[in-house]
Amino acid sequence: MPPAATPDRPPRPAGQTPISLVQAVVQAYTQRRLDPAAALLKAQIAPSDLARPGTQVTALQFERLCAAAMQELDDEALGWFSRRLPWGSYGMLARASISAPTLGVALARWCRHHGLLTEDVALTLERSGAQAQVQIVERRALGALREFALLSLLRNLHGLACWLVDSQIVLQGAQFPFAAPAHAELYARLFPGPVRFGATCAGLRFDAHYLQLPLRRDGTALDQMLRRALPILVWPYRRDRLLSRRVRALLQQPQAAHTAETLAARLALSARSLHRQLRAEGTSVQQLKDEARCAQACALLLRTDWPIARVARAAGFASDKSFARSFRHWTGHTPQGWRLHGDAESNRAPAPVE
Repeated sequence: MPPAATPDRPPRPAGQTPISLVQAVVQAYTQRRLDPAAALLKAQIAPSDLARPGTQVTALQFERLCAAAMQELDDEALGWFSRRLPWGSYGMLARASISAPTLGVALARWCRHHGLLTEDVALTLERSGAQAQVQIVERRALGALREFALLSLLRNLHGLACWLVDSQIVLQGAQFPFAAPAHAELYARLFPGPVRFGATCAGLRFDAHYLQLPLRRDGTALDQMLRRALPILVWPYRRDRLLSRRVRALLQQPQAAHTAETLAARLALSARSLHRQLRAEGTSVQQLKDEARCAQACALLLRTDWPIARVARAAGFASDKSFARSFRHWTGHTPQGWRLHGDAESNRAPAPVE
């Protein structure tokens, strides 16, 4: 139950954002020797709550607090870096990315141009096989606001990426270079998927197929979004428009045969529409089937002692020769070579779709 209303504590719904993040925003005011009272009032956060461990505020309250603080401090980074990022800085990065043909190009631009705003951190985008990864390299000690900075940078990038392609981007993992905080459950909500603390650097991992997606937004949509950008950063993006993800889920289900016709029927589409929509997402039925068969074969080779011929049949091949030929094309290794390398090579396999 939320605390009862008092003269300095207006009534409000129960929250899910820990007071420690509110304290981080207040710390940005303290660094500038300014008073956060007006921003707290706009967010309807009682000053007395700052000293109450375990207190939470709503996502809307935190959104309003950040919006007020960014404008009052004229710093969209809220004190994270050695110099301010004036109001509109991140909007400028978004405008530089909106004309990109694919999400991969847009994110690469975002990471590169972020270095023009500050040298305190460097954002990098890398692709390794079927996996893409964004990492943050800290070039200066970020001090008391380190957690808030790294959390926000990754949440902002993920939120914008989802908005650009108008789809939830499923994370394969998020990592942070500090011990799990008392409010670790917040990370599970903001970064759905495995979250690891105590890593060497902050970063996100996701399926590299997302990088091939065309942007579904234009300059007009960006203008509208920037008028109230914080919701896509404070709240996880829930919509999932990716047909390829639904096809991958179907391919995980055991079935005698998966064809474009059977998959389309399960999705209430024509085979022609299925092919067209997957092509727009940068993939195809055959590519997704190969991905699923490769992941299955890699797992069986490492987790069982089945003969190669049995693994080939389980992966949908009529002969071990055709399986070996396809497996070498997918991975660069023979099935037996993959098995012999074991764990040293297993992390190169396409990540299984959850």
